[in-house]
Amino acid sequence: MTRGTPIPETMTLHVPFRIVKRGGRKEMQTPDRVRPERTPDSTLVKALARAFRWKRMLESGEFATIAELAEREGIAAPYLTRTMRLSHLSPDLVESILDGRQPHHLTLEVLRQPLPEDWSEQKRALGEAATPQDLRQIRGFTSEPRHVTVKEKGQA
Repeated sequence: MTRGTPIPETMTLHVPFRIVKRGGRKEMQTPDRVRPERTPDSTLVKALARAFRWKRMLESGEFATIAELAEREGIAAPYLTRTMRLSHLSPDLVESILDGRQPHHLTLEVLRQPLPEDWSEQKRALGEAATPQDLRQIRGFTSEPRHVTVKEKGQA
């Protein structure tokens, strides 16, 4: 531009977004119709890797109990147990996490909640649930210590 060229009018562009915490860091979340490139959530990827590693260590007999493994890893046994739940996720869900394509609401906190063992039920539950509280309120889903039960409609 030269001095003689008039300056164009200012243009204001409004972009709807919100800031959410994902894995201890902030991320800009845009509306569903806007699909930016997603990168894998390193917190979820690390948790998946740990879950499968710990599962392999227990299955191989390297450690006899979860308490023994937790002591060796220097973590609390309940933390290890909740994180190992990720090793029971459906292959499609694991792949979407590794590719960074998981739903925005799918956080480590949500995945550490008791989940149905049936993969199609997991997909339904995690596709609809936005918070751990939502996940606990799924119709017909109850959780007892060390046992998960999915009840059919009409059963008591």
